[in-house]
Amino acid sequence: MEVVERAREEFKKVLIGKEEDFNLLMTSLIIQGHILIEGPPGIGKTMTAKTFAKIIGGEFVRIQITPDLLPSDVVGSYVYNQKKGDFELRRGPIFANIVMLDELNRASPKLQAALIEAMQERQVSIEGTTLSLPKPFLVIATQLPYGALGTYPLSEVQIDRFAFRLEESNPSREVEKEILERIDEIESYTPRPIIKARDIEELEDRARKVYVSDELKEYMLDVIDHLRRDGRVKAGPSPRGSIWLMKACRAWALLDGRDFVIPDDVKALARYVLGHRLILSPELDEVSPSVLIEEALRKVPVPK
Repeated sequence: MEVVERAREEFKKVLIGKEEDFNLLMTSLIIQGHILIEGPPGIGKTMTAKTFAKIIGGEFVRIQITPDLLPSDVVGSYVYNQKKGDFELRRGPIFANIVMLDELNRASPKLQAALIEAMQERQVSIEGTTLSLPKPFLVIATQLPYGALGTYPLSEVQIDRFAFRLEESNPSREVEKEILERIDEIESYTPRPIIKARDIEELEDRARKVYVSDELKEYMLDVIDHLRRDGRVKAGPSPRGSIWLMKACRAWALLDGRDFVIPDDVKALARYVLGHRLILSPELDEVSPSVLIEEALRKVPVPK
């Protein structure tokens, strides 16, 4: 795992106090998932995505989502070439390795539908033509907290396509002070590509071989079943949630240098994988999904 450690050190040269982000981004890359980051402006979401893209040697694209953005603006379209007298394909910005969708909860339903195909199938359809997206392909989407002007909750289908949701806030005072002390160094530094395509393929193959015991699978299902049966939950995680949880735990164990999953992996990842898949009863204003997940992890017996 030397290549991962070198990538982590390179990441830390630009992003301070973001070790959690790196681990989740690496896990997303290994399991071919996507990640949704929720938080206020100015906390380094774009810098995080751009730095990670450079470390894996991939092409980075940032797409600012607005309500009037059309699917063709993102996936591409056929444009008439007057010189050739024919239509030619113009690929959109979605054809990149790391795609950052900034303020996704400003997207129209039509654009969301186009993004669902790209994220789930890793392909796009342009006027009847199906085109595969490059490998690796990772979507890092951001959304402002609900209630901000001009924002709308994402559809259940859209949000279910994300393997993880990460809720971020302002850094601690100590971290922010270090940022101020190193800001000139950070802004002038260009991250080096560390991870190659063959490294990603090797990590994907090794993650699939990480052992998950039957007891651990039962534990994951017990936690999810507990959430589904909670009277405060209107709709619990679908089987896609349990699949992402198991895949994420395998990759998380691999990054920790193990070839087997332990209960602590489930506890570490449950809130990222399951939190955005919980639909709570409307009358629950003071209860958050993370609270219910932590409660489930306390109550469900841990296998020995």
